[in-house]
Amino acid sequence: MTKNKPFIGRKDELIRLKSVYDRKTPNLAVIKGRRRIGKSRLITEFADQQKQTRFFSFTGLAPQDGITAQMQRDHFGKQLAHSLKISPLTFQDWTDAFNYLSLCLKEGDIVLFDEISWMGAKDPTFIPKLKAWWDVQKTRILLVLCGSVSTWIEDNIINSTAFFGRISLTLTLEALSIPESAELLRLLGLKTSPFDTYKFLSIVGGIPWYLEQIDPRITIDENIKNLCFRKDGLLFLEFDRLFHDLFNGKGLVYKNILQSLKEGMKTLSEIRENIGYAASGTLSEMISHLMTAGFIKEYRQWSIKTENPLKQSLYRICDPFIRFYLKVIEPNRSKVEDGFFEEVDIGVSSGFEAHMGLQMETLLLQNRSLLIKSIGIHPGECRWDGPYRQTKTVRTKGCQIDYLVQTRTQNLFLCEFKFKRRELGSEIIEEVQEKKERFSIPRGFAIVPVLFQLGGVSVAVYDRDYFYRIIDTADFLEKE
Repeated sequence: MTKNKPFIGRKDELIRLKSVYDRKTPNLAVIKGRRRIGKSRLITEFADQQKQTRFFSFTGLAPQDGITAQMQRDHFGKQLAHSLKISPLTFQDWTDAFNYLSLCLKEGDIVLFDEISWMGAKDPTFIPKLKAWWDVQKTRILLVLCGSVSTWIEDNIINSTAFFGRISLTLTLEALSIPESAELLRLLGLKTSPFDTYKFLSIVGGIPWYLEQIDPRITIDENIKNLCFRKDGLLFLEFDRLFHDLFNGKGLVYKNILQSLKEGMKTLSEIRENIGYAASGTLSEMISHLMTAGFIKEYRQWSIKTENPLKQSLYRICDPFIRFYLKVIEPNRSKVEDGFFEEVDIGVSSGFEAHMGLQMETLLLQNRSLLIKSIGIHPGECRWDGPYRQTKTVRTKGCQIDYLVQTRTQNLFLCEFKFKRRELGSEIIEEVQEKKERFSIPRGFAIVPVLFQLGGVSVAVYDRDYFYRIIDTADFLEKE
């Protein structure tokens, strides 16, 4: 643990870092992922696990009006001086800064450049000078480059000819899984029902920093109110900070794309029509940027008969917090700023629970491996999986499926997600049966209904033996 904070998950990432660190040569690792995902925390934890290892950590200044390249170098110098316990250092050039750092390094040291896009954004010579310095590095160190602006890292480091063949390891940090998130909440002292735990997770997702904001002394509803529905709440202005970091104030179209997806998934043409964007390739590029940032996920559609991918893809918001902000927080911003929610019981406010259905769906889709395992499908048997839409035509009816898994043995597991406070009655069978009847499939395939639920189901549902499996998602909250 670092600074008495619990550290959960990232086992595979730690193993991969160790394999690179143990090499007898200087090695360069790149770690990317959305803001608050725990990139620098991972490296700090890894450095703590390497006994007697020195750790140098440098973070760029957040982009704001007036921040200059010299300010970034001065900040670097202050951080280096602090690590060495000497008077502040000043560098007029990045080459001088890097060379001075080299004089301080010893075998086995770990060096982190965090938010590297901030460090180099104001100086076009930053990347070539960093590359030139690294090319002459002889000391066996591990240099780690981190950043939240994944598009900048992709363009300037990963896909750049400057660093071609020089990167030993690239990691993209994803959200913690549901079991890992629940374990972190328990270690932070949370003791509450599965329903309330999922309510919180379906809003903040598996983002470690968001999870760490929980106050176990108050109810989940009070936590949500304090974080999201107070003008000084930590998550109330989080979306603005995220977008400013990523798009430097130029994110109107990017935000419009997300707005078009807050109600559910859409095709590229549907997004274009919804936001009134002219036909061009730039919309695809912007969607790609949002995917790289970890806000949107593309779900390829496929032919069930041939198992070949179709040209059409579905896009949906894959980050629970982003969707919750756009759908619930932002429409109420003026009310929040006026203190309207001070005395409101969030949990029973009008329409709040209705929003949780799609939030829960977003959370579950982040945990694909859990879904497949709980159904009882070996990963090697899975041909295709994901949200599925059958487009209405002259011959077929329209149909949308929460999650569909096609296996090698021609089974189609039609999965329904339900997040309800009360237990489900027989009406859930009729609802799924209607989808099943509308779903047009080739001869020789079998539709296998599966229900993922939280609030329980009535005896009548079990008695009818309709579902292949009824999976209680409360089980996901336990350790894997």
